[in-house]
Amino acid sequence: MNYLIAGFIGLLSGFTSGIFGVGGGVIMVPTMMFFLKMDIKLAIGTSLAVIIPTALTGTMRHHSQGQVDWRVVLMLVPTAILGGYCGAWMTAHLSSESLKRAFGGFLVLAGFRLLFFK
Repeated sequence: MNYLIAGFIGLLSGFTSGIFGVGGGVIMVPTMMFFLKMDIKLAIGTSLAVIIPTALTGTMRHHSQGQVDWRVVLMLVPTAILGGYCGAWMTAHLSSESLKRAFGGFLVLAGFRLLFFK
């Protein structure tokens, strides 16, 4: 049963990654926590590992449609790598409960901004 659930989570997150540019954290983490009963820290690490091939596939498709600004990519990559490292380091210093609350708050704020602001 977990294979079927994991397969559905992968399909959903891959689709949302391709269409909205999100999927790993926004879709996978909460669904793995709820349906696969994972701790948030394990779900985050698993999500990051899965998002690599998902992001590459989506990037190739968007590139073929002329929808990637490679100059901006080159500007973002160094600090995104640093931020990813620092964020992963920080999870060792936060409880799972604090991390869940921070993640939930982030999702609510991001959703609110998308719904009510230009």
